[in-house]
Amino acid sequence: MLDGSVQPNETTVPLLSCVAPEETLAFWRALGFATTYEQTKPYLYLAFRWSGFELHYGRAASGIDPAQEQTGGCLVMVDAVAPYHAAFTEAMRSTYGKVLAKGLPRITRYRPGASRFTVMDPSGNSIIFIQRDEPAELEYGGSKQLQGLARVLDNARILREFKHDDLAAFRALNSGLRRHGDSASTVDQAVALAVLIELSTALEQPERVPEWGARLSQLVLTAQERREVESAVADPTQLAPWMPATT
Repeated sequence: MLDGSVQPNETTVPLLSCVAPEETLAFWRALGFATTYEQTKPYLYLAFRWSGFELHYGRAASGIDPAQEQTGGCLVMVDAVAPYHAAFTEAMRSTYGKVLAKGLPRITRYRPGASRFTVMDPSGNSIIFIQRDEPAELEYGGSKQLQGLARVLDNARILREFKHDDLAAFRALNSGLRRHGDSASTVDQAVALAVLIELSTALEQPERVPEWGARLSQLVLTAQERREVESAVADPTQLAPWMPATT
């Protein structure tokens, strides 16, 4: 029980483990963060600020392997995640000539309407940006109210956006489309094909993209259904060669 002497105006600053000081400095500076403290001797301490939040780093315990991506992390709660993702990807393109989507460091894809994305730093920490009004009833294993391909799509969304497992999402969709594609709605088929095209490209397994693209181009969609399909992927331009005309 607070007695009035403690005021609810605290500020929490995450202290993350750092195994790559130079790479960490270069990465956050590339994203536009200000370095507010930089020390490597006699002990390591780095501090960064961007907008209204800070990230601090100290020496990591021995034996940490960044490639395992289990070093640590923090949550950044924001009003809207899309502007943050746009700012970081623009900074990456400006500095690196591309969006860092693989290895460390990287940023996860952002699908329009999604409520979170993750930045992985050079030490394997996860900095997760989450929209404050993200629905509390999100089912992280896929909705039990859905059936057939619709349920497969929902489960693949969870694997992509919350577990960051593109390969598992790819396998689930590939199998689900074979099992449920014939009985699924046209728009669910189109969304599944669109996501498979995106995942194949991301996983550098483009062999079947033309096949899925050809199937997508044969579907008949309304203008609203086309928008739904395009909103299911982070970069709708990947679908442009195969998107069918609308009715």
